[in-house]
Amino acid sequence: MRKITRTLTTTPNIGGRQTLRGTRYGLLATITLLAMVPGQAAGQTLPGSKTKNPFPEPIHASEDVIHVKVAEFATIPQVGQEAPRLNLLVDEPGTKRLFVHAMQGPIFSISYDGRSVAEYLDVNAEKWGVQVQFSSHDRGFQSFAFHPEFNARGKRGYGKFYTYTDTANFAGKVDFMPNGPGHSHDTVLLEWTAKNPAEATYDGGPPRQVFRTRKAFQIHNGGQIAFNPLAKPGSADYGLLYVGVADGGNGGDPFKHAQNLAFAFGKILRIDPLGTNSANGQYGIPSTNPFVKNVKPGTLGEIYAYGCRNPQRFSWDPKNGNMFMADIGQEVVEKVTLVKAGANLGWNIWEGSFTYGPGAVGVENRAGDKEVTYPIIEYDHTDPILQRLAAVTGVFAYRDKAIPQLTNKLIFGDNPSGEIFYVDADNLPKGGQDSIRRVLFDDKGTTRTVLQLIQEKMQSQGKTPPTRVDLRINLGQQGKIFIMNKFDGVIRVMLP
Repeated sequence: MRKITRTLTTTPNIGGRQTLRGTRYGLLATITLLAMVPGQAAGQTLPGSKTKNPFPEPIHASEDVIHVKVAEFATIPQVGQEAPRLNLLVDEPGTKRLFVHAMQGPIFSISYDGRSVAEYLDVNAEKWGVQVQFSSHDRGFQSFAFHPEFNARGKRGYGKFYTYTDTANFAGKVDFMPNGPGHSHDTVLLEWTAKNPAEATYDGGPPRQVFRTRKAFQIHNGGQIAFNPLAKPGSADYGLLYVGVADGGNGGDPFKHAQNLAFAFGKILRIDPLGTNSANGQYGIPSTNPFVKNVKPGTLGEIYAYGCRNPQRFSWDPKNGNMFMADIGQEVVEKVTLVKAGANLGWNIWEGSFTYGPGAVGVENRAGDKEVTYPIIEYDHTDPILQRLAAVTGVFAYRDKAIPQLTNKLIFGDNPSGEIFYVDADNLPKGGQDSIRRVLFDDKGTTRTVLQLIQEKMQSQGKTPPTRVDLRINLGQQGKIFIMNKFDGVIRVMLP
């Protein structure tokens, strides 16, 4: 490893925040999963101080790196004249297909061998009237999820799946308003019903609106939607849809949404999309939700957890049911949190485990607020491994044995730089970044980062290569781990 030189400036980017921009020289660029060591919970700030570097000891660049191979699995076609901005990949085992969506509107199906790619549904097709509002990195078609009974003929969820998208169509009734003025767009949760789930293309009718939120600002729009794949028929969590809703602010949560239980923003919601006991009658509020019996007027029973800034990804550990969330930070700290029902995840009082303040964070004080669930993993934007910006993404516990070097690792990534990290899923850290290690790719005998792979691919196509990745990591069938980005349309797969 050669000497690293950093130049730091501020630039507005991820989620509308001011972020630290760095320049690296002479650093060996590779993609590897690093091994975990016990982490320190605290940073090194002093009481009352403010800092943009709460973890001055950098992430280990070369210790305990896990190397994996990588191959191109499938290529998704352009959307009009643009590259598909790939955002989420889902395995639908009932029909033995993978599905992936682009933020511009299309959902594509992919055969398990990656050789067949076809458009399944374009949410933005004129006949549906959805009018996806797509722009830059943050707005557009955010997420989708198949009901666990999608392929179970005779069940209530047969043929049903859900999309979560920013829209310029304001015709529908608004269910959740912001706590302040302004109107940029709406974000709408829609239910689609296929007549035959096995058909190559969607064969159902127009979607049904489940609920709609109004957004005052252009950023912090959505997050992931998902059903808990571990929930079995008859269990309390079966058929319940988790919905990540960002704080809706233009930076810093100006309307104080995240800590206010009367607003849906800055929350993880849990609903029964086939129920009817909500205020609009279009979905159900589970009786097991943690705030259903809250006596404080205005409290939303839909809330599962609160204090989120931008809940980019969440998933469940197949071994023990732990729910992990990757929540994008403001200016300083990215975090992964172990989420439990009713948890207060801290924002915007806390950014990670540090007191939040514009431009910097203050003292770390985990013992100071017993009501807050602090992160298990944190890293700051100044770290030398990060190329320009920071935004956490793609967290999941890997319990399969298809890639044995990753078995029992909690895997997550950094969106702009494309770095992939891991910690020990059976010995979770208690905050900070000391436990974080890297994952790097061995490609044709040479170590490559995700960014390098994308750049080389686009150069071979005669296109201008990007300077960032916009990384997405998703699990597929038979223990496969897929790597996606928003620039070259290629879905890559990790190999042992």
